[in-house]
Amino acid sequence: MLKGFLIRIKTVLAVVIAMFMLCACGDGNGEKEAAELLQQAKALYEDGKFGEAKVVIDSLRRTYPKAIEARKEALTLYQNVELTGSQKELEELDGALNAANEEYEREKAQVEQLKAEGTATAEQLTRVTRLRMRRDSLQTKFDVLCAKIRYIHKKQAE
Repeated sequence: MLKGFLIRIKTVLAVVIAMFMLCACGDGNGEKEAAELLQQAKALYEDGKFGEAKVVIDSLRRTYPKAIEARKEALTLYQNVELTGSQKELEELDGALNAANEEYEREKAQVEQLKAEGTATAEQLTRVTRLRMRRDSLQTKFDVLCAKIRYIHKKQAE
């Protein structure tokens, strides 16, 4: 039992020493390791895995603060990831917003007619109000995404 314990300690110690040696042999600022992470992030971006690409870029920026060149490229890539992801989200949101607006306008016209006749129910009025709230919520998200895309374009131009 003691013999197995000593073997485990020696193994762990050897691994720790090897890790320190690898760190000590590095280029000091981690450019090579950062470049590898950057390539991984680029591959994820090209595969359309935007969330995962952002995580890798964040990891690169946090782990290798002195890898200036890789961080500069990572910033550009991060902007592209955000831009492409936001544009795709905007396309989906545009369809949902149009559908919500059409449904709201249709229901509103029906309820307005019933209201004029004096036969609109509270449930019908509540439904129209909820449809309007949903449409307005989608419109707000749409506007925020448009502003985000404009901001990214502005930053890329600088």
